[in-house]
Amino acid sequence: MAMASNAAVPTLIGSVQRALRLLEAVGSHRDGAPAKQLAREAGLPLPTAYHLLRTLTHEGYLRREQGVFVFGPAAERLADGGALQNRRIKIADSLVRWRDSIGVPVYFALYREGEIEIAGVADTPAAPAVEEWADFRETGHAHAIGQCLLSQLDERTREDYLDRHPVEAITPFTVRDRRTLSERLAATERMQPVVERQEYALGTVCAAIPITAGSSAATMAISVPLHQEERLLPAIEQLRGEVGGLFRSLAFSISI
Repeated sequence: MAMASNAAVPTLIGSVQRALRLLEAVGSHRDGAPAKQLAREAGLPLPTAYHLLRTLTHEGYLRREQGVFVFGPAAERLADGGALQNRRIKIADSLVRWRDSIGVPVYFALYREGEIEIAGVADTPAAPAVEEWADFRETGHAHAIGQCLLSQLDERTREDYLDRHPVEAITPFTVRDRRTLSERLAATERMQPVVERQEYALGTVCAAIPITAGSSAATMAISVPLHQEERLLPAIEQLRGEVGGLFRSLAFSISI
């Protein structure tokens, strides 16, 4: 049995290689191609190509339309997944680069499906990120990231969030009530940094800038110790100057 199993391995690898060659051939034709052409371009006997094309179609990697084969939903999901992974890697790399060039922790966050989500953080032992001692998702009123995201939401969406996550003081400096928070958010100038001083964590000051991401809310933020507060605004301005090019180059999708 072991010999039979070992003998099957090259056959399986060969089948995968042939299937990949067919997929590559399909990908070279924007409007699809018929089986005979795909077999020829993939260097496969027509019966083998027919068998693999039927299998790939059954599994959703291809679909047949008016006698030609084009990519199906499974292949499209693979392509989307690859693009998504590339965006995530590029964002993570950029966070590290900005962390190193500015010398402060850098955060990327977004508002997704009704919640605040920290999607990326880059820090160092010498300049650590703020410790999440109270759930970031539930304390958006108390930190710069949350305030920046909330300021970008329409009134109905923002009120829904605050209904589920009521305003309450978590430090002596936290905004005290929902009315005061609403007034602060209303006074926030569009595309300007949101600054928070010790409202989430004592001894820490933070700033966040809004990010254009289609119709969704996103933000980049930094934090510094209170005794280094003079670094905050120059650092956030430096970050803002560098961020725009990245997200334009990514054709950014909030789906990350």
